[in-house]
Amino acid sequence: MTMSQMRLRQVCLVAPHLEPVVNDITTILGLDVCYRDPHVEKYGLENALMPVDATLLEVVAPTQPGTAAGRFLEKSGGRGCYMVILSCEDPDERGRFAASIGVRTANVIDHPPYHGVQLHPRDCRAAFIEFNHTAGSDDDFDAYPPAGPNWQESIRHDVTRALLEVELQSPDHYDLAQHWSNLIGIPLTSSKGNDPQIVFPNGCLRFAKGKTEAMTGLKFRVNDVAQVLGRARARGCPSAGDAFLLGGVTFHVVA
Repeated sequence: MTMSQMRLRQVCLVAPHLEPVVNDITTILGLDVCYRDPHVEKYGLENALMPVDATLLEVVAPTQPGTAAGRFLEKSGGRGCYMVILSCEDPDERGRFAASIGVRTANVIDHPPYHGVQLHPRDCRAAFIEFNHTAGSDDDFDAYPPAGPNWQESIRHDVTRALLEVELQSPDHYDLAQHWSNLIGIPLTSSKGNDPQIVFPNGCLRFAKGKTEAMTGLKFRVNDVAQVLGRARARGCPSAGDAFLLGGVTFHVVA
């Protein structure tokens, strides 16, 4: 896997409690939980992972006071977008480069064949960035230990087809975009609305102007927009246009 093949592997949301957030997501988007990772217990967390085609959507929740996820949720004012997780050939090299420009490594995860490097959210700004690699797993649908041994069996396409985009906001969104572009090693391009973006083969990060600096939204391709929005309203989620609000995250849906 070359740098040009870096991929959006997983997006992590954080909530005060897993429920009802996980049940709302699975019901509205027609997803299945594939795994609950016991390794996160040592961080004072519990989680649930749901595949959206080959990309994983994760929700984590603190199980004790003083966790990094809990502090992040408090500082973000309840905004639930927590981490962007990218697969690449050499996570350690990305961590070394980040250190060279003043971005600290917050955590290193080494569970062979999986290896991950998480950068500090204060230095990344807006959210955590994690780079990871699974040795001997070069296809999107190959082994990915954080999602469990049989995660592929939980993939569904009857409601939701793909996770297309992660939205980040900042009062100076061009500066935030350039910072993330430097960290990730992929040049910026422009979206159809002229926002700066970082494009991967299977999705993108889009940077929009906003009052605060945060990761704020996700965009999904679905089979029936009206059906999904109807499900969201039935679960009590505020909705407007092509979007609904759930767990402090704006979920956009397009056909």
